Amino acid sequence: MLFWEMVLVALQSIKVNFFRAILTMLGIIIGVAAVISMVALGTGAQQAINSQLDSLGGNILSVSMGWGGHKGVATDQKLNIRDAKAIERSVLSATAVVPETAGRIQVKLGNKNRNINIVGTTPNYADVNSYKLLYGRMFTESENSAKKRVVVLGGELPATFETDATMLIGQSLMIKGTAYKIIGIFEEKGSVGFTNNDSNAWVPLSTAQFRLTGNDKLDKIGVQISPDVPIEVAIIDVERVMRKEHQIIPGGKNDFMLGDRKMFLNMQADAAEIFSYLLAGIAGISLIVGGIGIMNIMLVTVTERTREIGIRKALGATKMNILLQFLVEAMILCIVGGLIGIALGATAATLLASLAGWSTPLSVSAVAIAFCFSAGVGLLFGLLPARKAASLDPIEALRFE
Repeated sequence: MLFWEMVLVALQSIKVNFFRAILTMLGIIIGVAAVISMVALGTGAQQAINSQLDSLGGNILSVSMGWGGHKGVATDQKLNIRDAKAIERSVLSATAVVPETAGRIQVKLGNKNRNINIVGTTPNYADVNSYKLLYGRMFTESENSAKKRVVVLGGELPATFETDATMLIGQSLMIKGTAYKIIGIFEEKGSVGFTNNDSNAWVPLSTAQFRLTGNDKLDKIGVQISPDVPIEVAIIDVERVMRKEHQIIPGGKNDFMLGDRKMFLNMQADAAEIFSYLLAGIAGISLIVGGIGIMNIMLVTVTERTREIGIRKALGATKMNILLQFLVEAMILCIVGGLIGIALGATAATLLASLAGWSTPLSVSAVAIAFCFSAGVGLLFGLLPARKAASLDPIEALRFE
């Protein structure tokens, strides 16, 4: 019964000094809300990156151009279709090879001119890179071999051209003054890392090399690796084939670059996780600062209530009774502040979800840790004022003015 009396006395004290109590709890409220919302944001970022990883399809290596030397002479070695065929022929772990050439070109649809990225590639591009068609179809191998003037648009281009997507299939897109028939439109996939391919347009590789670039050079070669082969082993195999094709001597520097596209996003995921921990740590500092504020206010409260403490001791209250009374008051301040902080943190997480465009799920562990931490702060920083109150001499306390 004594404990509940202490709780009632503490609540009464908070009610009497309500505005001061709110200001006292402010640091705890902000700290708890920040911990919960930042952890939720970090978790949401992690999930968004994971969905981007899933959208990349299987294990895909990217072979791109690089600066290097050949037999002691500096060269700007280019990738070409022979490199892609060599990889397809010699790398047993490669399930698909997707050569690409790209460049920004002025195009025209109706009376609207736009500068967009045109990608020349093979028909298996969509399957390898997990692209889905919203309307129409992908170009075929026969269209690629025949250098047909057909084009598939990225999901953002209908809006770019201010045209209804359903009306575009069968229309002509003017590329370098030549009409290309629109045969398909991809679903929007969203940005992957810092790249957004939804504003690209795709044409058959042979068409791009014959009609747009005038050569057989490639910008990169995508290599899809069998799921049961470690990506590190595949990198060694592809590197071996490429060095042989480019006649690079033993010990010579590669004139090409190899990269796992998922590697970059994994780095992003690690960075997002570290950043969320950093923000949570900053929020934790806010909780400590809030605890110091509570300690200061409780010390002031002890001074204000010195005479009350003297009366209680004169009526038989023990040091433990006084100690517990002030500890309970400090903990109630922190617990109430923690509950308000949880509510604000949940609200902030919801707002961040709408602003960031991804899910920001509340972490039960983060809520529990933040709440327990706030209660611990009340216990820790309430101990000094409580001990000061408990150690007051009753006679001196009664004489205090």
